[in-house]
Amino acid sequence: MASLWVGHRGTVHDYPGFSPSVDAEAIRKAIRGIGTDEKTLISILTERTNAQRQRIVQEYQAAYGKELKDDLKGDLSGHFKQLMVALVTPPAVFDAKQLKKSMRGTGTSEHALIEILTTRTSRQMKEISQAYYTAYKKSLGDDISSETSGDFRKALLTLADGRRDESLKVDEQLAKKDAQILYNAGENRWGTDEDKFTEILCLRSFPQLKLTFDEYRNISQKDIEDSIKGELSGHFEDLLLAIVHCARNMPAFLAERLHQALKGAGTDEFTLNRIMVSRSEMDLLDIRAEFKKHYGYSVYSAIKSDTSGDYEITLLKICGGDD
Repeated sequence: MASLWVGHRGTVHDYPGFSPSVDAEAIRKAIRGIGTDEKTLISILTERTNAQRQRIVQEYQAAYGKELKDDLKGDLSGHFKQLMVALVTPPAVFDAKQLKKSMRGTGTSEHALIEILTTRTSRQMKEISQAYYTAYKKSLGDDISSETSGDFRKALLTLADGRRDESLKVDEQLAKKDAQILYNAGENRWGTDEDKFTEILCLRSFPQLKLTFDEYRNISQKDIEDSIKGELSGHFEDLLLAIVHCARNMPAFLAERLHQALKGAGTDEFTLNRIMVSRSEMDLLDIRAEFKKHYGYSVYSAIKSDTSGDYEITLLKICGGDD
């Protein structure tokens, strides 16, 4: 199943000559010693893929009767701890936990919900939903329902269902038809038919949507983004705009999220950790390239100037290089 979470444009690759038992022992020593040997922990965990880390976790449990993540939690602190625990967490479980955190306590982090639900594939979403239920004994849909409302809720639930078409084939007739439906649902009437937007933007494949947006421009002489901004509002608007951005260029969308996490006063480590960890084996090279193109400086330099200590060292290793 791991293949669902691995792309061709990552910064982290299989470690050659990998031995889970050798790594588990080295990690145990690094944790058990007088004072933690962070350097060893960082070099092992950032130079192994998630699938390899899962084998280390199993080996560690078998050899020492302990959960590696619990030992890391007990030994490390702050953002560094969160990042290291994220690295040893299976991808679907990690996303499930991020979704839970987005909806926990006071206020919902809508931007995190939007980011995760728009960038994961249908097959990934099915795994995340399973992991969510296993961890919390509640369905992801139930929690989304109780934490959100209105059209925003409807669209999130559609995405959480993992029903977006994944085929790469595009249908020109359908694109024309959908573009007309979107035009009739928004620009071409009094009031907006939000359901039509949700249906098309949450269920069609990204290549199909790209074509639909081109057709939309032909019909309405407007960009779909401008129509969404003019017709809709609030988190529902944010969500649909995120889908448009992902359909057109997902790495650019995630680069923008990283930029927001790293700019201005205070770093948004919740977002920074999530994107660096979850995209490190998928498309982080593309995200880095888009970041440099749009902002004129590299992700690497942004991390360097915004973070410090072992946390910084770990992020830079995951980043995999300067641009």
